[in-house]
Amino acid sequence: MLLNFPEYAFEFQILEQKKMIFDLVRKKFIPLTPEEWVRQHCIAHLNQHFNFPLNNISIEREIRALDLRKRFDIVAFAKNGTPLVLVECKAPNVKITQNTVIQAGVYNKKLDSPWMWITNGMQHVWLKKEGEKTSFCQPPNSIER
Repeated sequence: MLLNFPEYAFEFQILEQKKMIFDLVRKKFIPLTPEEWVRQHCIAHLNQHFNFPLNNISIEREIRALDLRKRFDIVAFAKNGTPLVLVECKAPNVKITQNTVIQAGVYNKKLDSPWMWITNGMQHVWLKKEGEKTSFCQPPNSIER
């Protein structure tokens, strides 16, 4: 499926009759679900467009947010280890709703990232946190690390 991203090169294989995609961050093949297709495009975009080194990107890690155990999709970190971009990925057929924005906001209460990127691969929503205020914004051309 074509997504609203530049074209990126990915490595695929078939394992036990399942299509797999190589995740450069986790350094292994992952089942190619619709959400994973979006996640891999986001990783490629963070790495190739925003120049985040792959070792500064974390995937599907558990955090405790509002006393609940949650897993974020992607976080890109600064060189000093502080979160810079929280990415919430959805499958292309999943609409981005107010609840999706709230979900990312709950995760960001814990992470305190200045940027949030919510995407289903077709629609991209960016938010910028400045002080206590978070607002919708245009996608950044670059992100200071």
